[in-house]
Amino acid sequence: MSLNQGHSSTRRFTVPGLAAEAEILVDRWGVPHIFAGSQGDVFLAQGFNAARDRLWQIDLWRRRGLGRLSEVFGPEHVERDRATRLFLYRGDMHGEWLAYGSDTKRVATAFTAGVNAFVELTRTDPDLLPVEFTRLGYTPATWQPEDVARIRSHGLFYNLRQEVARALTLRDFGPQVEALRRQLEPPHELTVPAGLDLSLIPEDVLAVYELATTPPPFTASAVSGDDVPPPETSGQNSNNWVLAGSHTATGRPLLANDPHRAVSVPSLRYVAHLSTPDLDVIGAGEPALPGISIGHNGRIAFGLTIFSIDQEDLYVYETNPAEPTEYRYQGRWEPMRVVQETVPVAGGEPVPVELRFTRHGPVVHEDPERHTAFAVRAAWLEPGMAPYLGSMDYMRAQTWDQFLAAMNRWGAPPENQLYADTDGTIGWKTGGLTPIRPNWDGLLPVPGDGRYEWAGFYDMDLLPGAENPETGWLATANEMNLPPDFPPDRVIAYDWYAPSRRQRIEEVLTASPTMSARDCVRLQTDYVSIPARRIVARAVALLAEDAAVAEPLRMLADWDADLAADSPAAALFEVWYRRHLRPALLRAALERLVEPGRVEAALRATLPDEVLLADSRVDLDLLEHPGTRFGPDPDAVLTDVLRSSLAAAVGDVEQSLGADRDGWGWGRLHVARLRHPLAARLGESLADRTAVGPAPRGGSGDTVGNTAYTPDFVQSAGATFRIVVDVGSWDDSLVVNSPGQSGAADSPHYADLFGIWADDDAFPLAYSREAVESAAEQRIVLEPGSPPPA
Repeated sequence: MSLNQGHSSTRRFTVPGLAAEAEILVDRWGVPHIFAGSQGDVFLAQGFNAARDRLWQIDLWRRRGLGRLSEVFGPEHVERDRATRLFLYRGDMHGEWLAYGSDTKRVATAFTAGVNAFVELTRTDPDLLPVEFTRLGYTPATWQPEDVARIRSHGLFYNLRQEVARALTLRDFGPQVEALRRQLEPPHELTVPAGLDLSLIPEDVLAVYELATTPPPFTASAVSGDDVPPPETSGQNSNNWVLAGSHTATGRPLLANDPHRAVSVPSLRYVAHLSTPDLDVIGAGEPALPGISIGHNGRIAFGLTIFSIDQEDLYVYETNPAEPTEYRYQGRWEPMRVVQETVPVAGGEPVPVELRFTRHGPVVHEDPERHTAFAVRAAWLEPGMAPYLGSMDYMRAQTWDQFLAAMNRWGAPPENQLYADTDGTIGWKTGGLTPIRPNWDGLLPVPGDGRYEWAGFYDMDLLPGAENPETGWLATANEMNLPPDFPPDRVIAYDWYAPSRRQRIEEVLTASPTMSARDCVRLQTDYVSIPARRIVARAVALLAEDAAVAEPLRMLADWDADLAADSPAAALFEVWYRRHLRPALLRAALERLVEPGRVEAALRATLPDEVLLADSRVDLDLLEHPGTRFGPDPDAVLTDVLRSSLAAAVGDVEQSLGADRDGWGWGRLHVARLRHPLAARLGESLADRTAVGPAPRGGSGDTVGNTAYTPDFVQSAGATFRIVVDVGSWDDSLVVNSPGQSGAADSPHYADLFGIWADDDAFPLAYSREAVESAAEQRIVLEPGSPPPA
């Protein structure tokens, strides 16, 4: 074997549990290619390597997921730890392991043994310890195999937050205001379940749930306000498409996938290659989990987006005034299950906590004065629902039928999976545990007295899918994609993401007779906004004769709706739409629905502070189909709203970027700037050293190249990992994973991919042994060794 000369190095480690020597070739982009003689060894080596590159990140993942943050970060995290423990999987582990596949327990055992082997090395060689541990004075923990299965709170969940927001809006303002907050698909009449008293639902009913399911904020002070969770974002979406050979430049299928999550350092995902005599899979997964969830295995390619199955419900209980741990169920008082646990606390005494559960799930809120309690039923707390662990099964499939069989065991998160293989087959299969609600629609909380019970789950064969469509391509982007003939009584969900990204993907694919891998990368980073195109068209139609805004309107009219980083018109549009037009439009509609003193409160309900959460479908419907919602002359109202908001936006942009409009650029406002999660505790010098960026960005949350942002235009979510798989010519596949493969600040691969990503580019994903050796810069040899004495 020959490594890339001039950059080669070899390191050797003794790793207990290996049956034979394994090697890891790290290429110039930081991708580890792990070669072993058996699957047991390759997963052990994967765990060792994950710890080598991402030890602090995966240790934090485990501590957060098990409710053990206080053990190292102090007492301000006790309530978060308690909340997280409510949402651990607490069922039978035998059934849990079998739900994923016959060898998942063995794989998890090997993977965690590899993690532990590296953890043990850091205890004898502190130079291997990431700086976060040394700076904050704690050490990484060792893992148990069940840790990867019991932790559930890191997943993607639907639709509890929407249930509660909908209930509160209905309670305070009624159904017409709720229709301005969220558009339901398929169209559906909203009804309040019999027996539900909306007045009993407090504003903070989900505070514990939010603590359990959102990342912890870290501040410099022990008095951190940690009981306030960071805001939810809607950046939890994705794009994927697959092209049959008839639609590609080479005649081979192409599969493209770019999942969208928080833009962070370290990256959420990790690219790896696992190779044995009977397994050769490459792509990305989450570093704390074994296997690969997006990529290919030399025979099939696979990629995912979220399919928004409604997997959650909030139950409202009447509690016994004489015994608050009892709730009324089917006409009698039923006791809650009470679990007593202790939370270890750094620098202090352990804190006892009490966890309460009803027959439906964890109790997240209690009101002794009103004799009520609230609990969450979540499909993702069922056996086999650890996020992405089910990929262990499908990543080894060799045919479409085997892939379908694996997807029929998939649990969470709910997914649109796209598929392609070397025979030319392409396919789409949805998967996820889907509750059957026989007498309600899942859109609102329900009484927990026995009237509203799940009647099991739909068979996975009843979920939609397709094979080799006549169009020659398939695409998903989290839109409502139930087929027109899908049975209306088989309810999957009514809360879906807006369809603008899917519409743009279709627009490009139908206009392109053939596509190359590079064309797919360009589409993954396409910044044409369908909502912008439609909003500008409506503005031009209504303001064409309006001299007051003639110049900015001409700038927008001459624009192609491409939110390019260097575009002056893009800067104007995004400031106009997000900061001025959207609130003005909703305010004008609300003024006709609620009394004057409550308009601003209604606006806060329909327009959250987080830009990411707004629903562009509502805005477009108000502009294009106003009906009587603005009174008898809607065009006059809309003209005034468009004129005044556009004039205000011009002043806003001038204040930020100056009066010279040629010098405006969307990327001067919209940037990617990454800060380490512990920046406030690392000290100024290390915080600066671990920061990444800034870099100018194009796009928005409405574009295929999703660059969703906070109210100050800093990118907060999007596709930091992108892949295009050239099926059959695997070395011609393309990938990027920003900001870098390593989580170690002193690694050359900590942020080396940020520039490639920010330039909307990608690098080759080496797969063949020849390509891997040509790109390799480092060789790591793992040698079998005896475990240390007990």
